[in-house]
Amino acid sequence: MDKKNALRAGALAAGTTLMMLLMSSPALALTRDDGDDPGSGLSVIDTVGLFVVAPLALFAIIAGLVILGDKSRKQQKQG
Repeated sequence: MDKKNALRAGALAAGTTLMMLLMSSPALALTRDDGDDPGSGLSVIDTVGLFVVAPLALFAIIAGLVILGDKSRKQQKQG
């Protein structure tokens, strides 16, 4: 692909993205709906625990189980 085609494709993608952003309406998240009953907000520690520590712990647990399963399979093949 030469420079002219790459430039044309980039301009088209940027133009399309810009038009989509300009045509979309805002989410209006500040207005309340009937039946809304928001709870209390999370503290910083709760937020970090929920969105950082918990996924990392789940990843470590799953990875550990996979490694243990792989090692037991290798030991069975050797014996």
